[in-house]
Amino acid sequence: MFARTALRTLRPQARLFSSSAPARTKVAVLGAGGGIGQPLSLLLKVEPLVTQLSLYDIRGAPGVAADVGHIDTASTVRGYTADQLDQALDGAKVVVIPAGVPRKPGMTRDDLFNTNASIVRDLAQAVARVAPEAHLLIISNPVNSTVPIVAETLSKAGVFDPRRLFGVTTLDVVRAARFLSEISGQDPTATPVTVVGGHSGVTIVPLLSQSNFGKSVTGEGWSKLVHRIQYGGDEVVAAKDGAGSATLSMAYAATVFTNALLRALAGEEGVVLPTFVKSPLYESEGVDFFSSNVELGPEGVKKIFPIGQVSEEEQKLIEACLPELKKNIEKGKAFVSA
Repeated sequence: MFARTALRTLRPQARLFSSSAPARTKVAVLGAGGGIGQPLSLLLKVEPLVTQLSLYDIRGAPGVAADVGHIDTASTVRGYTADQLDQALDGAKVVVIPAGVPRKPGMTRDDLFNTNASIVRDLAQAVARVAPEAHLLIISNPVNSTVPIVAETLSKAGVFDPRRLFGVTTLDVVRAARFLSEISGQDPTATPVTVVGGHSGVTIVPLLSQSNFGKSVTGEGWSKLVHRIQYGGDEVVAAKDGAGSATLSMAYAATVFTNALLRALAGEEGVVLPTFVKSPLYESEGVDFFSSNVELGPEGVKKIFPIGQVSEEEQKLIEACLPELKKNIEKGKAFVSA
């Protein structure tokens, strides 16, 4: 039982494997055979709020299902191949989508667009057809564009509910807490940082001034920390030397968010964390999707919180974020309209 006990102590403050809520549900992972999908499937198999785990990919998902299915937790697991997407989605309440090609050295998230955009659109069409009331968690990059793609695709099908669509930006939050803890000498549980904006480069805006320890970081130290949070993925791509991108940490971060959503869907109150959703915060500036602190509830998005007070330097980060984010969002919408 050591492994399971260790997993449950990964991040107590996030209550990653909390069992306080009694409800359990079917979760589908689309892209379960990939670099993110496999560890994500493992972590979700240990998640007590999952009754059924449905794993789909064009190849490899039945093998992943057979492997994680041997883990001694209560949930059942089934794998589905390329022509079984509808079966994989049938009855799913939460659908997590990490499907797509990984980022390689020298490749920006924007470079991933054409391939991943088509994959995400096709999967969203299937969700609209089979599980229109499911909550969708989008991991596939570039999230700033793929989330609008899913929204437009669901809208075309007449089933878009903005409360049920989430871009998973939790990895930025996880990195911010970890990187700040290295500077402060504190445990990461003591150094949470709200990260707003989007999920790539300059669109990632860590609000360090709102953190007890982050507000003490100034000058060059602040600039270096912000840059590391914004471009932390590049460290992993370089370290893997062409063999992949941030898959394990992304799977962990996605599980943190999935657990939070499952708890909220089960009725737990006060579940708040940043996520990229359809938002009114900067809609007047043409940015209708934005990541900020969101309270989750039984229907998905319950409340979108304002950014709050920020420093002069953070305001400049937001001003740099918005035009880039607007461009990313428009690119996603245009792909569906073409």
